Amino acid sequence: MSIEHQRREYRHGRLTRASLRDCPFDQFQLWLDQTVDSEISDPTAMSLATVSAGGRPWQRVVLLKRFDRRGFVFYTNLGSRKALEIAANPQVCLLFPWMPMDRQVIVGGIASPLAREDVRQYFATRPRGSQLAAWASRQSSAIDNRQALEDRYRQMQDKFADTEVPLPDFWGGYLVQPDSFEFWQGGETRLHDRFTYILDDAGAWQINRLSP
Repeated sequence: MSIEHQRREYRHGRLTRASLRDCPFDQFQLWLDQTVDSEISDPTAMSLATVSAGGRPWQRVVLLKRFDRRGFVFYTNLGSRKALEIAANPQVCLLFPWMPMDRQVIVGGIASPLAREDVRQYFATRPRGSQLAAWASRQSSAIDNRQALEDRYRQMQDKFADTEVPLPDFWGGYLVQPDSFEFWQGGETRLHDRFTYILDDAGAWQINRLSP
């Protein structure tokens, strides 16, 4: 099957400087609310890019679990590839691919570990099955087969059968504090609207339109 001619026009809307909020957090909140209201599947899914100590980038999709003026929060196994790479290089990039609305948001910033109490409070709100899965999975490590994972899950079910599932010491979260944003709105004939917010040395956000 040839894919070179797969294309469509982006006609969802336009993005202008006049329509932009002065603060990127306010602009993100506006677009996030519109995305949630549109009932797009997985509106909080974001691609997280990290870089290894050897300089090799890697991406995976995680879920945004909290957002405010401090930044973007996600949770993960602290022994995972993403966590190990963040420990070596905390500079990360987030991408929100809201393509049903012809939109993308890119966020660059520094990831720092969350306090254990913050992680504990969130872990307590997870469905029990997800809590058990956190214990069962040594994320990013090689396993022999699917059966080994399911066996480990059943072991955790038995281990915590009569008690609340505690927070694993190898499970945590991160806050990504942004220093740059890009808001992308697809346009007809590939004349997209792109605006960046860059945090300057004085702590102010500088806004620029980029050529598509």
